[in-house]
Amino acid sequence: MRVELLATLDCPHALRAEEILRGALTEDGREPEIDRVYVSNIDHAAGLGFHGSPTIRIDGRDIVPVAAGSPINLGCRLYPQPGGGVDGVVPAQTIQAEVERRREAQAATDAAQTRLRDTPGKLSRVFFLWASRRRALAAVATAFPLTRSMVRRFVAGSTLEEGLSALEHLRDQGMTWTLDVLGESVASREMAVASADRYIETLDALAAHGLDMNVSLKLTQMGLDIDRDFCRENVARVITKAAEVGAFVRIDMEDHTKTDVTLDFVRSYQELHREVGAVIQAYLRRSADDIESLNAAQIRVRLCKGAYEEPAAVAFKSREEVDESYRRLMESLLLNGRYPALATHDDRIIDLALRFAADNQIGPERYEFQMLYGVRRDLQERLVDAGQTVRVYVPYGTEWFPYYMRRLAERPQNVLFILGSVLREGRGSRIDA
Repeated sequence: MRVELLATLDCPHALRAEEILRGALTEDGREPEIDRVYVSNIDHAAGLGFHGSPTIRIDGRDIVPVAAGSPINLGCRLYPQPGGGVDGVVPAQTIQAEVERRREAQAATDAAQTRLRDTPGKLSRVFFLWASRRRALAAVATAFPLTRSMVRRFVAGSTLEEGLSALEHLRDQGMTWTLDVLGESVASREMAVASADRYIETLDALAAHGLDMNVSLKLTQMGLDIDRDFCRENVARVITKAAEVGAFVRIDMEDHTKTDVTLDFVRSYQELHREVGAVIQAYLRRSADDIESLNAAQIRVRLCKGAYEEPAAVAFKSREEVDESYRRLMESLLLNGRYPALATHDDRIIDLALRFAADNQIGPERYEFQMLYGVRRDLQERLVDAGQTVRVYVPYGTEWFPYYMRRLAERPQNVLFILGSVLREGRGSRIDA
């Protein structure tokens, strides 16, 4: 869904309109990406079909249609408000209603085009996205023993103390970690600053407890969708603290529209602190070029398959294509990368990595495997027993419920994958060192 905010350069309502728009989209559970279009003159307005400032369009259509025959103009638009009267901004309720209408229309279109065998996955995705926006369901999820144990299995807790306790348990098992302070798609600068503050507090706590200092963060959590320069400065606060205590910071990758800006941020922080790494998703068609560039700069990379719904134009769709891409990128990283992290729970890919490393005299001190907290603990333990380094991605924080639901929504088959991982833990095969 493409969202545009059109406004004149001197519009007194543009900033407030954008704040309301972002808030409405965030409440809707989305990661807001808003294209700002500044209308410079009457000819420009005519070309856009612009009838006043500000105007909000979704997929090219004005969400508050103007009357037929309305003139092109650069003046202020006035919108009816829910409580009566008019104002120079579109009400949040109007935005949310239009987004919901368009989502339902798109769902109907998708359903008509979906093959029967794809229906369960699509329905699951819709359900989990819906659930991620209903925070009240978090209480339900922790009210019953079965669901409560599932949550505790995959999220370390809601407090820093619970997160640190989970790390100490991993340390006792011979594993290491990267800590993720949960929180995505913040709606205000205050929320973004608070997110950075929590990371700074976490780094201080890791140092104080003598624990491996390694964290992962998302740019949308730091205000990327609010203002890029603000986000850059906000993340720099975390990087500065990491440099002070000697920590490593991984900047997580999100959907493909954020790949360029994320890699730009990672590169720009190298002068501030060398220990800032990137994430590359094997299912993106561009990733081979990105790996080559990051290897040349000796920037540390975590390689994962990718978990967002992406168009076929930018991403491989079949499992075979994704696996083959992962293999090629993995080999490039093992040969030429700086301490790569291979993020996978796939036994076959892990076997390929171990064989390739052995065949090329690449010792286990030159790379590591990464896995999610609570997933394939049997495999994690067997790799450690075989002399491999395993770093566990440990999420904690009060925003655990949206995180959990979105992870399931990104790939509904994760539900079966998680259940399968529980079953496999009792019967895994031996890995030879």
